[in-house]
Amino acid sequence: MSASKRKPKLIAFDLDYTLWPFWVDTHVDPPFKKDKKGVVYDARNRKVKYYPEVPDILKKLHKEGYQIAVASRTSEIDGANQLLDLFGWNQYITYKEIYPGTKDNHFLKIKKDSGLEYSEMLFFDDEHRNKVDLDKIGVLMILVPEGVDKNLIKKGLEEYAQS
Repeated sequence: MSASKRKPKLIAFDLDYTLWPFWVDTHVDPPFKKDKKGVVYDARNRKVKYYPEVPDILKKLHKEGYQIAVASRTSEIDGANQLLDLFGWNQYITYKEIYPGTKDNHFLKIKKDSGLEYSEMLFFDDEHRNKVDLDKIGVLMILVPEGVDKNLIKKGLEEYAQS
């Protein structure tokens, strides 16, 4: 991406069906644990997986200087935070808004904490209803059809650059 293109200062992600392929409050059972090989399991000893390209995406975006946030409506706050920790993703995440509520409330808090404007943020989420809310306040949201991958990130950054 050329330096002349407009870039967001912050890139945010939903969790469920965006970074991982399940709802943390209904499809897996916390608490979670990680074995010696780094595999994460839920309380019923089922493997807990994320979308395959997510770790590389977070690492690359962080390395490129983007601030990273997560914004999730889940009621399973402890479980979501535990997974972020066990997957090793907290090292990349600056802002976490994980609690029931609307995305505009999550982003109001991110705006206050970061000092950034909504127009400086890019968000990836699988739920169209959140796009409706965020369009009203000026956060560009990219709809995630089947989990985040590198092509979708590229598309989102291109759309942001043109907005």
